[in-house]
Amino acid sequence: MAETGAVRTGLAGAFAWLPGRVPPLVADAALAAALFLVTLGPGRVAGGTGFALQTALVLPLVWRRRAPRAVFGVIAAAALAQWLLGVQLPADAALLVALGTVTARAPYRSAWAAALVGVAGTVLAAARWAPEGRFLASAAAMAAAVAASALLGANARIRRAARAQRLARLERDRVERERRAVEEERARIARELHDSVTHGLSVVVALADALGHARPADACAVTARIAETGRQALTDMRRALGLLQDAGPDAWPGDDRRSPPGIGQLGALCERTEAAGLVTRLRVEGEAACVPAAAQLTVHRIVQESLTNALRHAPQGACAEVRVSCAPGAVTVEVTDDGRAAGAGRPGSAGSGRGLAGMRERAAAFGGVLETGPRPGGGWRVFVRLDPGGAP
Repeated sequence: MAETGAVRTGLAGAFAWLPGRVPPLVADAALAAALFLVTLGPGRVAGGTGFALQTALVLPLVWRRRAPRAVFGVIAAAALAQWLLGVQLPADAALLVALGTVTARAPYRSAWAAALVGVAGTVLAAARWAPEGRFLASAAAMAAAVAASALLGANARIRRAARAQRLARLERDRVERERRAVEEERARIARELHDSVTHGLSVVVALADALGHARPADACAVTARIAETGRQALTDMRRALGLLQDAGPDAWPGDDRRSPPGIGQLGALCERTEAAGLVTRLRVEGEAACVPAAAQLTVHRIVQESLTNALRHAPQGACAEVRVSCAPGAVTVEVTDDGRAAGAGRPGSAGSGRGLAGMRERAAAFGGVLETGPRPGGGWRVFVRLDPGGAP
């Protein structure tokens, strides 16, 4: 009897739950075969009846995960037949394996019912096979094996539920990250459209106003400048919209597949602004090649937005100056004009406009802080220091 209890307890711990690295049916078949061979031997299985009972106890384990309640019922019936025939077999350990599977995979009511059947079986087994005067000890030992099997199954259920919750949480986090990425991409595209289209339209409006006062000899040049600025604005817009199908951080699809604008294009930007009526001087210090392309795009857009605001609100005859200093570890940008300091008259100067918010976001992406405000002697100043190496 002690040998039977030891075999049951050992097999319950060693074979009840195999790693899920192989197909479940194969693992369960291997478990059934191992249990059959371990409990089969001289003196353990007597005659054809014992062999048939041995097979009936162990073979159903092959399908224990597919139909845990049915398998437990079949094995319990085989164990009852064994008890009625008075044949004692170590293969009773299969009932513990089936019980653990039921508590791990079946509904709670079925798990409780299976546990009660197991306890009843221990009482019957102890009543029939326990040595004289050892009924309570034998029943307690077998009940402990039943409880251990049920607890192992419950633990497997809890771990599986925790794993499912963790996977669900990871899936929710992934969806949330994708949603945030989409929102950030939309905001980035909105900034690109605002910066490029607003600047182009501001220049076109200024040139159109100047066209009414231009001499006939200069009218053709102003008209050509308007057309060139409009085409450039359309190109920038197509490039920004192409970000919707961006295949990577360095890809710029769409009709215009050139590199994004950077410090090298500031000269052309200043020329367009000056042609629209705002005298603009540009001074670039250092080598722009040491600044990453993404940081150069930020510099270009900040200068573009600053000159657009100056073009809108600076008085006729005002001058603007753009200073860019490039170094491997930092880039500083300063845009000033000598027009009036129209704090309330400049859109976004109070922090409510998309342009100023876009500049702040661009600067923050490179560890910079944007400073804007009126100059002591009149006019407006925009200053930012970027740290290209600190970009996320």
